This record gives sequence, structure tokens and C-alpha cells, in this order.
Amino acid sequence: MAFYPDERIALFIDGANFYAAVRALDVEIDYARLLEDFRKRGRLIRANYYTALTEDQDFSPLKPLVDWLDYNGYRVVTKAAKEYTDSTGRKRYKGDMDVELAVDALAAASWVDHLILFSGDGDFRVLVEALQNKGVRVSVVSTTKSNPPIISDDLRRQADAFIELADLAPLIGRPATNENS
Repeated sequence: MAFYPDERIALFIDGANFYAAVRALDVEIDYARLLEDFRKRGRLIRANYYTALTEDQDFSPLKPLVDWLDYNGYRVVTKAAKEYTDSTGRKRYKGDMDVELAVDALAAASWVDHLILFSGDGDFRVLVEALQNKGVRVSVVSTTKSNPPIISDDLRRQADAFIELADLAPLIGRPATNENS
């Protein structure tokens, strides 16, 4: 994976998809280390994190993360998740952030050289192609090492570079704690 010291970098994190990938690999991400790592790779201009939040719950497990990210160098983009009842009668939530991420990424094409997309969602293949047509290099961070793989084959093929999350994890994950200490 090639990075150049003077290139302008932006991180676009699809929160739900990235969470699925780190969970499948049993990795806990240290978001401060993630920023630090990509600041070493080029001129990090922006780090965006996209997620839907449930508003009717008293406490969302995402709220502390979203608050921390917002205060520590990330631009957090959220919207309310919509509640629905599935075919078995269970209450579910849906909050797709694909359009928000895509619109912001296309707008960023005028001020970024290299966009790093943290998602394996194949719906982003067309976005990656559009960014490439505007002269932006696109790297995708996801994983093939889960079963099934989180990364869409179409997205992986379209990207200029694929970054295996399992290989990146030692640089951006929380260090393992020794329970015997």
C-alpha cells in the first residue's frame, strides 16, 4: 500500500460495517492510534465517522464512542435509526449512512488526493469508481479473514489498494491486556 508524505488523506469510516469487521476479527480499535497511524502516512485532512443512533433508547452503547470521537479529531456524522418490526415480530432498527458518506466523499474529491474507506460494503463500488474518475486514489480497509469475508469482491477489485484489517490491527488496535498482572 503506497502512501506519499505530501498527499492529502481523508478517512471515511462506515461505522456499522467497520464494527462488523472488527467484531468478526475480535479486535478492539484504539481510535486515537488509528488517527496517529494515518497522520504518519501523509497529511491527514479529515477523519469522518458515519453511524446511525437510536433516539428512543435511554442509553445507546454507541453514544460514548460517538462523543469521544467528536471531541478527539473526528467529524461524526449521525442520523436517527428508524424502528421497524421484522417478519417474526421482533423490533429492529435500520440506519443506513451510505448516501451521507457517498455525498461527502464526492465533495472531498476536490481537496483530497487519497481517500481511505473503512467499509466492505459492495454498494460503495460505484462511489470508488466515481472518485477514481476525479483523480482520487482510493484504498479500502476491511477483511477477507472473517467467515464469510466482510469485504465485497467487487469493492476490493475496484479499489486502488486493499488494506487487510487483520494486518492493520496491530497498529490501530488496543494492546492486549495481561489478565495475570
